Amino acid sequence: MKNNSTDYLHSKGYSYYVFSLLFILFMFDYIDRMVIVSLFPFIKQEWGLSDTQCGLFVSAVYWAQFVFAFPISVLIDRWSRKKSIGLMAVFWSIATMICAFTKNFTQLFAARTAIGIGEAAYAPGGSAMISAMFPEKKRAMIMGIWNSAIPLGSAVGITLGGFIAVNYGWRHAFGIVALPGLIAALLFFTVKDYKTVDLVKNGNESELIKTKIKKSDIARKFIRTPSLILTYLGFAGNVFVTTSLLSWLPTYFHRIYDLPMEKAGMKASIVMLLAIIGAPLGGYLADMWLKKRKNARLVFPALSSIATAIILFVAFNLFAGTTQYIIMLFGGMAAIMFVPAAQATTQDLIHPGLRATSYSLCVIVQVLLGSSLGPIFIGAVSDRYDIQTAMSVLPFFCVIAGILFFIGSIFYEKDLEKVEKIDLVVEMENN
Repeated sequence: MKNNSTDYLHSKGYSYYVFSLLFILFMFDYIDRMVIVSLFPFIKQEWGLSDTQCGLFVSAVYWAQFVFAFPISVLIDRWSRKKSIGLMAVFWSIATMICAFTKNFTQLFAARTAIGIGEAAYAPGGSAMISAMFPEKKRAMIMGIWNSAIPLGSAVGITLGGFIAVNYGWRHAFGIVALPGLIAALLFFTVKDYKTVDLVKNGNESELIKTKIKKSDIARKFIRTPSLILTYLGFAGNVFVTTSLLSWLPTYFHRIYDLPMEKAGMKASIVMLLAIIGAPLGGYLADMWLKKRKNARLVFPALSSIATAIILFVAFNLFAGTTQYIIMLFGGMAAIMFVPAAQATTQDLIHPGLRATSYSLCVIVQVLLGSSLGPIFIGAVSDRYDIQTAMSVLPFFCVIAGILFFIGSIFYEKDLEKVEKIDLVVEMENN
């Protein structure tokens, strides 16, 4: 398999500088997104809401992503990564500030929807930039480090939210977390992007003939790549679980163990914070295994998904107290290990000029079938039965994800052979 020249798109130092900004923005993406979950008891008491309605505040972000991820990702691929990312981050930061001034359920739901519009295609845009800056052989590991911003941001958001709500009032939490992200967003406008990639077939510089790809060809590229479609679906199964854990684990500890919300939020944050180890470790192991097994980037997520299912089943159904919590810590680490390899797969199996579009389709599928459904599903089951019953069903979705990734691994090598290899060129001017 021929490697392209993206190893040299930027100098190593500059690549890591841009990566650092992308990491910071991803962290604030999730701080702003998840700060609300530790505010549920306060908002619920003030406005008289149900668990289902509280879950809707999380789902609103993901529904907005579902609607806007694809069109914004097309803009990213065909216009500018840095400008699109910068504008999105400014928008979601301002929307987070607006949440502090809402007076009822409808207003807060609308503001949360606006956050989702801003965050709609950040992950696709960031994935495209990272894929351009680092060689394919390191892609999963770098994606793993980048994705560790998700649990870090979630943990910071949940912890800060509970602390600020208890000491200063829940509205202040939104304003305090929004400002640093806005500053990072403005800094991102200064970085260098790569030139927009022409959509051509057989586009290597060594070839004399470059054929433009038609819109119908683009659709067929996705439809006729079964391992890519199955990766999207496997992603959705696992994201259903991780989003549900992020949204409801603080409430679980609050109700089951009668902990104050700030302590419950801290306890839940530590569980999810273990993903900081899980994400890079998952990427590293997948890249190492790739040297020996060509379809490792899908076999590994299949195995890690099944392992997560087993850990969560044991934790929620067989144990309580300290033993349960220790097992949950391993679950927090394992739950995100699938992401780096699966995310790298969405970049490996598509034309370089369609990378943001590819991950946006992944976002659409995972939102439609995973992240938008998880919080409201758990809230609804909790309303009907209890939070213990609701959390106990999560392992089932990890099992489904593992099966989908394994089936996708069967098609991976054949699909990879069909992908065009295009050399990327850095912008010569900072525009």
